[in-house]
Amino acid sequence: MEKKVKAMFVNGSPRKNWNTAKMLESAMKGAAEAGAECELVNLYSIDFHGCKSCFACKIKNSKTNGICALKDDLRPVLERARQADVVVLGSPVYYSFPTGDIRSFMERWLFPVGTYLYEKPEGESNGHSGRHITLRDKVIPTAMIFTMNCPEDYMREIGYPAILEENAKVMADVMGYSETLYVCNTYQFNDYSRYDFNLFSEEDKRRYRDEHFATDLQHAYELGQRLVAMAQKEKE
Repeated sequence: MEKKVKAMFVNGSPRKNWNTAKMLESAMKGAAEAGAECELVNLYSIDFHGCKSCFACKIKNSKTNGICALKDDLRPVLERARQADVVVLGSPVYYSFPTGDIRSFMERWLFPVGTYLYEKPEGESNGHSGRHITLRDKVIPTAMIFTMNCPEDYMREIGYPAILEENAKVMADVMGYSETLYVCNTYQFNDYSRYDFNLFSEEDKRRYRDEHFATDLQHAYELGQRLVAMAQKEKE
């Protein structure tokens, strides 16, 4: 009997029911309807830190080779992530970058699987040419969903894609495949009257959400379905 695809969705937002969480829930719904067994992880509910540069995951012939050796509340999550066939990360954008929690998760999840080994072209011994050797035994389709306050045109004007795509590049290198979904001009507050702002209009924000958020959710749903379909092919 063919095993179900296991899909993990990681919320790097401190909010459990707002824009990032809703996108992940929609992606998870798409994945579940494509036949996956799904799990949602809220990082801000877990007590953990980023990589401590102990390099235990790189020691030759050790029990920790390829595994993060830190013993904290993230460890069981990382174990399940290692067993996953699909991993989707979601994060709001804070000062041009994903949240600190999502970056810490990526350090702990990706660094043990990546290596300092390259399959070199004949005649070369140094440098980064050739194929990067990783410790995964299959292609694991991954994605990042970024939610942000700024409109799409401004996001591109200030160079967010060049910065944020670096995260997908690392995941693609280590896990074999990754893609990115941007969700722009998000509606941030339940009650805008409580907050100081003059950079944008609440009315415009509400209108944009009413016109676009359902489409954003649909894109996330399709992302979940697409990644599960890829993982199912990997299992064939």
